[in-house]
Amino acid sequence: MIESRCGIVCGECKYREQMNCAGCVNITKPFWGDACPVKTCCEGRGLENCGNCGEFPCDLLNQFAYDKEQGDDGKRIEQCKAWCKK
Repeated sequence: MIESRCGIVCGECKYREQMNCAGCVNITKPFWGDACPVKTCCEGRGLENCGNCGEFPCDLLNQFAYDKEQGDDGKRIEQCKAWCKK
């Protein structure tokens, strides 16, 4: 089940229950701020997730995936690829 636009597997997120987050495909605004640029971009293009984009993986997604503090070393990018193969 796809719960995020960027490839984060929400079921593995330590903040999901703590913040009562239903995943970005089911919420208007993230719990951590006013807007997520990845969510905004993906939804603005009418895409289910970033893996469906012709520019995948773009600089913005790479920036999030490899961020020193909040990144996941590209795991979300690999998840988007897996979602698109189904």
